[in-house]
Amino acid sequence: MVATTDIETADGIVRGRRGRRVLRWRALPYAAAPLGEWRFRAPQPVRPWTGARDATEFGFAAMQHRAGARIGPRQYQPTSEDSLTLNVTAPVTPSATPRPVLVFIHGGGYLMGTSALGLYSGARLALRGDAIVVSINYRLGAFGYIDFSEYSTPERPFDSNLGLRDQVAALEWVQRNIAAFGGDPGNVTVFGESAGAHAVLALFATPAAAGLFHRGIAQSPPADWAMTAEDARVFARRCVEALGAQPGDAARALTDAPANDIRKAGARVIGQVLRERPGLFPACPVVDGDYLPQSPIDAFTDGAAHRLPLIIGTCRDEGTLFDKFADGLPTNPDRLHTVFGGAGEGAEARVIAAYPGYPRARTAVRMGGDYVFWRPSVTVMEGHSKHAPTYAYRYDFAPRALQLAGVGATHATDLIPVFGATDGPIGRALTAAGGRHGLQAVTRQFQDNWLAFARTGAPLPSWPAYTEERRTTLIIDDPTRLEHDPERAKRLAWQGVRVSTLS
Repeated sequence: MVATTDIETADGIVRGRRGRRVLRWRALPYAAAPLGEWRFRAPQPVRPWTGARDATEFGFAAMQHRAGARIGPRQYQPTSEDSLTLNVTAPVTPSATPRPVLVFIHGGGYLMGTSALGLYSGARLALRGDAIVVSINYRLGAFGYIDFSEYSTPERPFDSNLGLRDQVAALEWVQRNIAAFGGDPGNVTVFGESAGAHAVLALFATPAAAGLFHRGIAQSPPADWAMTAEDARVFARRCVEALGAQPGDAARALTDAPANDIRKAGARVIGQVLRERPGLFPACPVVDGDYLPQSPIDAFTDGAAHRLPLIIGTCRDEGTLFDKFADGLPTNPDRLHTVFGGAGEGAEARVIAAYPGYPRARTAVRMGGDYVFWRPSVTVMEGHSKHAPTYAYRYDFAPRALQLAGVGATHATDLIPVFGATDGPIGRALTAAGGRHGLQAVTRQFQDNWLAFARTGAPLPSWPAYTEERRTTLIIDDPTRLEHDPERAKRLAWQGVRVSTLS
């Protein structure tokens, strides 16, 4: 028999699973299924139910290629448009006071990923911090990040920024319901990695998200991802053409086409854009002048982002993962040369001078990773630190297995210590050749700082805030240390370089 536990939410009773140390509720709907006439529309309210809704198992992942929803060896979560759900993990032991809430937004380039990945369960984080951990799904790819609003008709409207709207709807669900799970709706931290980290920054720039969260953590955000309205129109037209439709019948095609046909059409065009404009990722939020008035990076630079505490950082070797396993970033000299084509006179020579050894492959990979992740993150640090507490870090630790594999402290490896997977199968595999003590040490650094931040709005006192004068950065390694203005020459060389556009 599975031990269960019931909670009454605003929409009805949900029945979760009671474990020895944590309680888990899975696949809780935070919005209605975006099917039929609600495809490509803003999330709609959940229809309440009677009786107890089973929440002991995961439902569907968002529409994506099957490989993106891999949750284990030869295990794939089924995908569907009906995926606007979230999961809640809480300690079994009751608390005399409401617990802090951490809401995790998964990465995957806004194309793939799922909250059902075991690493994201949050159980160890919840127990160590006496906290509630929420993980969410949101619409991906063509269904969440292509703006088809140009094809709206009076009978069939289309909305922009659907994935971002989904994230806001999930945070609204937290405000309505998390107290029933023991959480404090007045103490919500949003955190995410990669595209999920970009989503955190986008929420800072979204007026509709005001008051729904109280601080954010952005791990390896590609911070200047954003589509202009014109670029979004060009991209949407290409997707409609790839679907085999004409402008006059686009609304019908987008409404009636099988979901997998739309997914494939979007993926083909995204691949084309990545080849044409390395570093320009077209499946991302759109500056529509309404729901998202400014690009996230401009909002931070201008002081228009929500003035809430922020932790932001990157991994030392961001680019190596993509060079070896996920081709698509500008990590070779040809792609980098294309990037600099729109960066202004002298930019390419200036940046190359800051990377001794270029154009050797390893140096080019470092440059590409810095271009996509570190360069724009520094801009966010500079802008936000003028208006709100900002804490900068870099993750440098790599156990011997990752060093031997030639990837080092690469993209997404910081998720392992953040979620406390040191003692699980992933952590044991990574430290089989050495580095177990180091991984345990950086796990403590991440979790103690992340949880202090979630509870109080500031990390441990040993981590000073970032300022433009000192640029203090926590280098998370074994041992962890503080550096002031790390990689100064490279930072100065990248100044003024921005992602190119389609139009």
